[in-house]
Amino acid sequence: MREIFRAGEPPKSLKFLYRCPLGAPVLRLLTCRFVSRLAGAYLDSRLSRGKIGRYVRKNGIDLSQYEKEDYRSFNEFFTRRIRPELRPFDRSPDAFVSPCDGKLSVYRATEGATFEIKGFRYTTQSLLRNRELAEKYEGGLCVVLRLTVTDYHRYFYLDDGTKGENVFLKGRFHTVQPVALEKRRVFSENCREYTVLHTERFGDVVQMEVGAMMVGRIVNNQGAGSFRRGEEKGRFEFGGSTIVLLVEKGRVELDEEFFENTARGDETVVKCGERIGTRVDS
Repeated sequence: MREIFRAGEPPKSLKFLYRCPLGAPVLRLLTCRFVSRLAGAYLDSRLSRGKIGRYVRKNGIDLSQYEKEDYRSFNEFFTRRIRPELRPFDRSPDAFVSPCDGKLSVYRATEGATFEIKGFRYTTQSLLRNRELAEKYEGGLCVVLRLTVTDYHRYFYLDDGTKGENVFLKGRFHTVQPVALEKRRVFSENCREYTVLHTERFGDVVQMEVGAMMVGRIVNNQGAGSFRRGEEKGRFEFGGSTIVLLVEKGRVELDEEFFENTARGDETVVKCGERIGTRVDS
């Protein structure tokens, strides 16, 4: 049995923004790209270094797990590299692995490639804004990996293969905490960037990085080209964020406990490189 994550009561600030009518104009300001860029510029600067110590103490971060560095800014600290031996990748050919640390939920895409998250109905077309591509994932799986601020914010390739260019979709920057998911279609409203991964073992997998409130940037390391399982794909700068995977029908079987936990409204804690499913032999 894997660890279950149950989100606690949201902070008063998010209750005000998402549940109070007076918070609506403030929310519109905080979720715009301009504010996120300003926050990102500050967190890239040396002026932000003073935040590091307080952040470590507040969140109980064990720095011994990470490679030693002299961080020049808060974002350099936030995207710190974990010691590689603490995130081994499952190399079994049939292992479908998590590309990141996170809290996992999984949904089956029904007829019309539709699925429901926190009472909102999504479609793969609303996520991708590409009808032809979206149709490939009808009947498949949608895996949502939500990263909280204390998670490891680098993400990796889940298999060997080749990829096309990254596609950036403009949007806003809502938080990805449950209080926002219950009020807004966050995954189809937020800024996001996706890549079609032509994998050797699991067909064409869409990996989408979704930005969130006060995230300075989604940083992908490369455009079109080849990749290897366990190779770093990119990183999120400050804030919570999310990775969404779309998997074609009949390619992968995910562990049943993920579906059971999701049905109860629980998220499952997973680590980067951990097996979360198995290839289906065609």
